[in-house]
Amino acid sequence: MGAAKTDSTLPRYMTAIVAEGPGKLAIKHNVPVPSLERGTVLVKTAAVAINPADAKMLDYSAAPGAIHGYDFAGYIVALGEDVPSHFFVGDRVAGIAHGGNKLAPGNGAFAEYVSACADLLLKVPEHMSIEDAASLGTGLSTAALSFSQLHLPAILRQLKSAGEGGEDAKSESDKSDAEFVLVAGGSTASGTRAIQLLKSAGFRPIATCSPANYALVRRYGAEEVFDYKSPTCAADIRAYTGNELAFALDCVTQADTTQMCYQALGRAGGRYVSLEPFRDAVAQTRSHTVEPSWVMALAIFGREVALDGEYGRAADPANREFGVEAFAAAQALMNRNLLHAHPVKAMSGGWQGVVKGVDIIRSRAQSGQKLVFSVA
Repeated sequence: MGAAKTDSTLPRYMTAIVAEGPGKLAIKHNVPVPSLERGTVLVKTAAVAINPADAKMLDYSAAPGAIHGYDFAGYIVALGEDVPSHFFVGDRVAGIAHGGNKLAPGNGAFAEYVSACADLLLKVPEHMSIEDAASLGTGLSTAALSFSQLHLPAILRQLKSAGEGGEDAKSESDKSDAEFVLVAGGSTASGTRAIQLLKSAGFRPIATCSPANYALVRRYGAEEVFDYKSPTCAADIRAYTGNELAFALDCVTQADTTQMCYQALGRAGGRYVSLEPFRDAVAQTRSHTVEPSWVMALAIFGREVALDGEYGRAADPANREFGVEAFAAAQALMNRNLLHAHPVKAMSGGWQGVVKGVDIIRSRAQSGQKLVFSVA
């Protein structure tokens, strides 16, 4: 912890991508550089990643005048007060920003400079590229909140142990005692992040995806993979898990994936967590045995999420507390080269390319890869 440290050569204004209205972004060159608050660092952005939410929230609940975007990586150029002592000017870092925020419009990821919360920031190890690092923030935040909602037993303690050099997965002889966790949409960026962390924590992650992505999902740690289009997918999962599956994370959240997860859960039921609002009609089919909930990555900050309708969230400091511990555990795993980025597709075009990237993600889902733009 300590006093603020700032590069005196920093400009007053910067280039940023700002929402102008529903579905509309504009590149502005006179946006004020964000000021540093207590516990934050100023990052010079080198790369940003595109998430489906970048298009979805822009279309559904745009915040005119607010900087857009969530995932970023870059270099620390200034330290605010009370920043942990392991951060220094010049460090390569990656994280998540609360873009499109009408309550704090100056702090999205799609900008030359980002004021980042230091306790939700990752130092990028030498073995990882800055482009790979840019893909981490949202996926890690989503996984952390999902694990919290699933009430996975002792997962933070187990992740911390793995990061400190303890067992990062159960041995074959211990595997029978580990809990299965289903990750529907295992080839998504959130899916591969969840699978890796579950594996490191000693759980038995299983996944659904298309057969074309089986090898990818297994590479990230899935014990078994099932074809989500198969009419026997849920039955196959019940057979594999001995009808005892108690945890399902749905990274796709369509009516058919919710139904598949509900049918795959064992006879005693369990918990279902999705990344979008789920269909109540499906949830009612096992209302007495399955407890459903859904998460959104922006809740990781513990502050109010001022979005329209059911996407809005009240402030919940518990989310921040869980997230801080999860980021610390992920940092330790990264340092040991046990946490890898989702496959990225490097894109060109700078800030104009980022705007086009949001249009790309709006028109077609990216299966097995994440779009990343270098903007330095």
